[in-house]
Amino acid sequence: MNKYLISAVLLLVVAVISSCERKRAPESVIAIAFYNVENLFDTINDPGINDGKYTPESNFNWDSKKYLHKLDQLSRVIAAMDTLNDFPAVIGLSEVENLAVVRDLANHASLAAADFKIIHKDSPDGRGIDVAMLYRESYFKPIENQFIHVKLPDSGRTTRDILYSKGLLAGADTVHLFFNHWVSRWGGQEETEASRIAIAALLKHITDSIMEGNPGSEVIIAGDLNDNPTDTSVYHVLRARKPVPPIRGKSLYNLSLEKFGKGEGSLYYKSWDMFDQFIVSSALFDTTKRIHLMEDGQRIVKYDWMLYKPKKGGPRPNRTAASKYYGGFSDHLPVMIYLATTN
Repeated sequence: MNKYLISAVLLLVVAVISSCERKRAPESVIAIAFYNVENLFDTINDPGINDGKYTPESNFNWDSKKYLHKLDQLSRVIAAMDTLNDFPAVIGLSEVENLAVVRDLANHASLAAADFKIIHKDSPDGRGIDVAMLYRESYFKPIENQFIHVKLPDSGRTTRDILYSKGLLAGADTVHLFFNHWVSRWGGQEETEASRIAIAALLKHITDSIMEGNPGSEVIIAGDLNDNPTDTSVYHVLRARKPVPPIRGKSLYNLSLEKFGKGEGSLYYKSWDMFDQFIVSSALFDTTKRIHLMEDGQRIVKYDWMLYKPKKGGPRPNRTAASKYYGGFSDHLPVMIYLATTN
């Protein structure tokens, strides 16, 4: 082959590659996060809820100075969550008292550049804690928002609603977001399990209906489930399994299972638990879609400065308060996922 023919072949190859690059849509990465912020209460005693523990008259002496310090701590964590961008596109929150505290957090100087918008509604929970959502309008545009009421087997108890938001993510595709805070294990794991199973069954029914209507629906479930990925409510009722091939259509996959199997977790009590989880529909694994997972697992936001180091045992989340005031961040670590998007 003479040198002129070789040159022509090389030019053709370069031209084909360049053409492919021009036709390929640019890809970007955005984050969705969830954070149980551990009792973000204001200092005002609301007679309608059980918030007396977080007032200036309580043993914690929960005053403005401590409240503002709590906001400083939480905003520091949120600002450090997304290492690929400045802030996550969407953040689900649990254990917030009311709209006012969510506004105070969103308007904190450390987060002002994100210009977070808020979705919130007071829930019927007896403790007065709610689920809320922060989102950036440049990345997420809500189409429909609902707060799904949860009816527990014990009709005398109330709990948090499930926050549902359907919207256009990154101008690329519609996603269905469900942010949760299931019934706690207070009173015993077995004694409270039926309540979490009931919530899982409700959520399974709703997500199955969405995927039956459109098998390609991109569903994202996140929250503090107060159960681990291998417990009955999550594994057998919600049927959220480990994402291993083959990925089956109209199914749910738990992005926290692998890390939990390796002993990692999002909160610590005697050992690590993975109560904070991301569960997604099979459509999120399809890399031909305009929105898909960048990786098959969730990330745990865990910096050394967020941890308490006891004299015995390993580091664990540095919490705000338990039997006394500690001044930390939260007893939970945030979790998040990265999504690749193409326009």
